[in-house]
Amino acid sequence: MLSKKSKYAINALLYIARHAEEGRPILASEIAKSESIPHKFLEAILLDLKNAGILRSKRGRHGGYFLKMLPDEINLITVMRLFDGPIALLPCVSLNYYDTCDECQDEKTCGIRTVFLMIRDHTLATLRDNTLAVILEREKVMKEVER
Repeated sequence: MLSKKSKYAINALLYIARHAEEGRPILASEIAKSESIPHKFLEAILLDLKNAGILRSKRGRHGGYFLKMLPDEINLITVMRLFDGPIALLPCVSLNYYDTCDECQDEKTCGIRTVFLMIRDHTLATLRDNTLAVILEREKVMKEVER
């Protein structure tokens, strides 16, 4: 399940990306109000995103946050791994957090592992292919369909 931290991070990044053309830094309080995210919690998330090189910030009276990367360079897998760690449902199929399963007798012939490898691969591909730019474009198309 997607953690609140990841969900809030994705929503904050999308908000900043939507306003990128304005060329102004986006205040944490503005994001918190617009996206219904607790302000203190959001501040910690934005700091993590900044430390990960996804955001940059400007201090002072006209300060706030900017994307450090282009929206088509920020995918969901990056954000989710930052806040939630492994994407794989089993440790024995994780790319970055591999560990053996205690109950597994032979990893090479484990039928369960094979299924979860396929799930992992499809999940990773979907998360990798869905960038902020793709999500914003999808939102735009959906709004046009509603009209």
